[in-house]
Amino acid sequence: MPPSAPSPVLAEVVRSGFVEGLHRGALVVLAADGGVELALGDVTAPVFPRSSNKPMQAAAVLRAGVDLSGERLALAAASHSGEGFHLDLVRTMLAEHGLTADDLRTPPDLPLDRVEAEAYLAAGQVRDRVAMDCSGKHAAMLAACVHNGWDRAGYADPDHPLQRLVRSVVEESAGEPVAAVGTDGCGAPLMAISLTGLARAFRRFVLAEPGSPERRVADAMRAHPEYVAGTRRPDTWLMREVPGALAKVGAEAVQAVALADGRALALKIDDGASRALGPVTARTLALMGVDSPVLARIGHMPLLGGGAEVGAVRAVF
Repeated sequence: MPPSAPSPVLAEVVRSGFVEGLHRGALVVLAADGGVELALGDVTAPVFPRSSNKPMQAAAVLRAGVDLSGERLALAAASHSGEGFHLDLVRTMLAEHGLTADDLRTPPDLPLDRVEAEAYLAAGQVRDRVAMDCSGKHAAMLAACVHNGWDRAGYADPDHPLQRLVRSVVEESAGEPVAAVGTDGCGAPLMAISLTGLARAFRRFVLAEPGSPERRVADAMRAHPEYVAGTRRPDTWLMREVPGALAKVGAEAVQAVALADGRALALKIDDGASRALGPVTARTLALMGVDSPVLARIGHMPLLGGGAEVGAVRAVF
């Protein structure tokens, strides 16, 4: 087969007026009617959305019969920063279902947020399963096992009843079959879909019937965005400051956002550089007509030299 064309450059790294690096990737924008309005790069090839799949995983927990709502449901779809209110609620959710941190299959870790990690270590605490940013999702998955009498120890196995349900929700939401199954950083199964499928899934969540599992997840995330991410995170800022927006980042530089009217975007930076996500996301939302001060906030990614700002990562489309 001939080599595929390289992805387009979405962002450049400019230091002291000199372009020292480029970030390539792909992005798709869906119009309010679901049609593709903008596509840069290959938006039909499968990618691992990483934690951008979490809303679909949370919806599967609801379909499994677990009655989560509010902050608990937002935390089930979270990549939390490891702030005190996150860790306290994870422990509460576990206790409510007769579980402990030992039941989690998340790897022991420090809080995701650097400020929180420094405070955590200064307090004499060590890496812990609850501190890992996916612990809310895993607590919710374990709750589904308790509710249905499913095996707890194997809840992260792709053939577990819960994970088969997750797969069906992912495929239904994305409107396409899962192309590959891998293992995410937290140990849970990870299901590959296209960027177009990811944008389609987020669109479905914001437009779903009130009271449906998908809409309940979207509403909980938008009502409690600090539980989805943290007080210093772009997903929180977007959902707080753009009315009706649903946003979820994924590792390896994936971002999905849906607006209240059903317009949606999904993007991935090829090299996994998260520093390009903010500028590219902000530029895409601006092209979609979003007018909010938050775009300048998430789109500013400075480069430092000697402690002073000497450049930035900036979108170039």
